[in-house]
Amino acid sequence: MAESVYDVAIIGAGIVGAACADEAAAAGLRVAVIERGPIGGGATAAGMGHIVCMDDSEAQFALTHYSRTLWTQLAPQLPADVEYTACGTLWVAADDEEMAEVLRKAAYYSARDVQTTVLDAGQLAQAEPNLRTGLPGALLVHDDAVIYPPCAARFLLERAQARGATLCIGEVAAIDAGATLVASVALTNGRTIAAATVVNATGAWAPELTPGLQVRRRKGHLVITDRYPGFVRHQLVELGYLKSAHRVSADSVAFNIQPRTTGQVLIGSSRQFGDEGTGVNEAILNRMLARASEYMPGLAGLSALRIWTGFRAATPDKLALIGPCPGRERLYLATGHEGLGITTSLGTAKLLVDQLTGRKPAIPFEPYLPGRVTAKEAAHG
Repeated sequence: MAESVYDVAIIGAGIVGAACADEAAAAGLRVAVIERGPIGGGATAAGMGHIVCMDDSEAQFALTHYSRTLWTQLAPQLPADVEYTACGTLWVAADDEEMAEVLRKAAYYSARDVQTTVLDAGQLAQAEPNLRTGLPGALLVHDDAVIYPPCAARFLLERAQARGATLCIGEVAAIDAGATLVASVALTNGRTIAAATVVNATGAWAPELTPGLQVRRRKGHLVITDRYPGFVRHQLVELGYLKSAHRVSADSVAFNIQPRTTGQVLIGSSRQFGDEGTGVNEAILNRMLARASEYMPGLAGLSALRIWTGFRAATPDKLALIGPCPGRERLYLATGHEGLGITTSLGTAKLLVDQLTGRKPAIPFEPYLPGRVTAKEAAHG
């Protein structure tokens, strides 16, 4: 027997699902959150936790900038264990060509009211003394931040529950969200949860519940060190990261490092398609660490405490899927964020609930509608 009908049932209590639950409950909707494992224990726990503005496309910028603003507004309410640190991001240039990209990014952000500072070689060396010598400069994006994602997800979900949301622990067997007046979610334990709308917010696992969804798993590796306070002061990203992130088939690595409030150093990043195993790929890991050491030679002398992997949910056009699933009017999607799920979780939640309630959105939601992928496939079919 189905229980009383909720307005929305959200599958997945990672940071995206938790944010959606919190926003829906704040809007007065009756919310159920369905989670099979620890809160924020999947991709959320495996992620780096950056809050960044990105400019690969206007749509990506709009969502990341909007979401970063929401995080800045939320920061005073976050508990200490979320470790919100507005350390800023340094986009590090390795040569004159990349320094030209620094200037382009600076102009782009300045035109959109994002505060940045261009650092020359001397200023960069002063800002981050452990970077290698000879780097020509960097772009400092001032209001970017770092958080500890699992605790952020827990905070958002607990706030959603305080606002009336119900947490249902269990694994989903099937979703029935056709043209009927009420959708339902069947759990493997025999329980059925009924709702006007079901939201698939399961990240890289979304296609398991929504077959045919154009979301692929992209594996990544991370390493965290022992405590070395002050070794890294900002989030550091090589400008070559943009090139590696754009590769949709080849494995790639890039220099990406974050300071933690504990004094630890979090080292990334790698990207792989086709490796579905959770084990560490020694070849990729060694490439990633070698790349990091090229930029920060002193990393080779630090002690690593833990190495782990996770999966990003990647879409063909590198934009999230936020909105109704084509052909299934009572099923909505909130997935496909790839490496920006932490950053864009709050903006995703706003845009999703805007659509569910008919509110006027702060930014257009059309670029993120799932139907765009289907439409492109049809056009090329």
